[in-house]
Amino acid sequence: MKHARKISMISVFFSLSLFLVSLDSYAMGSRLPRVTPTKTPKVTPVVRPPRSTPPKIPTPEITPSPTTPVVMIPTTTVNQNYSFLDPDGIVPKSLLAKTLNYFDKNKAVIKNKNFIAIIDFKQHNSKERFYIIDMQSGHVERYLTAHGKNSDPDYDGYATIFSNTTGSEMSSQGFYLTAETYQGSHGLSLALDGLSTTNSNARSRAIVIHGATYVTPGSKIGRSWGCPALDMRYYVEVINQIKNGVLIYAE
Repeated sequence: MKHARKISMISVFFSLSLFLVSLDSYAMGSRLPRVTPTKTPKVTPVVRPPRSTPPKIPTPEITPSPTTPVVMIPTTTVNQNYSFLDPDGIVPKSLLAKTLNYFDKNKAVIKNKNFIAIIDFKQHNSKERFYIIDMQSGHVERYLTAHGKNSDPDYDGYATIFSNTTGSEMSSQGFYLTAETYQGSHGLSLALDGLSTTNSNARSRAIVIHGATYVTPGSKIGRSWGCPALDMRYYVEVINQIKNGVLIYAE
């Protein structure tokens, strides 16, 4: 009995101790500062504009071809601005087209634009193959003209060899500009300046337009030392017409 009472008292003591510990912990907890929880600021998400996508450039479909044709303007085509020239079709079309094309591209250096002249050395020398075209009216005049003796070595009337060399006694092809007149061994003469690599020595070679007694109508005319000599009946008229900067093309 005494022992049971002792155990009971120990249990009460133990229970009381636990109560005091709990009470002390509660008191201590009441003295702790109250911490107000910090609110996390609300973050508004930044809405980025959609990234612009560059437009797609369609790649053209290329059909492979072994050759691509190049469109060429035929040399026989005369600029429509000059369709009024040579209404009777006297001048070879290819030569007229070449001359007019050059005329258009080089107007700055062509002083006298009233006329152009063409010499067709492919024709027999008995033909009137020196053409003068009036750039205002379109009218064409034609005359006999000689070629160099060594351009026609077998003297059959056809010029087949040409040269730009001094002493060759051959005719030269290419573009010329007429220059000044002077009195020479053949009387009134017209100096020429070569504009092409094939006739650049015209002045130093004394390739000029002059009259010659061997240029007369017939089955074959005489030959010069390279000058496009003219019929004595017309040479003064022609020289005065085309002097001082007229374009001449010889082929």
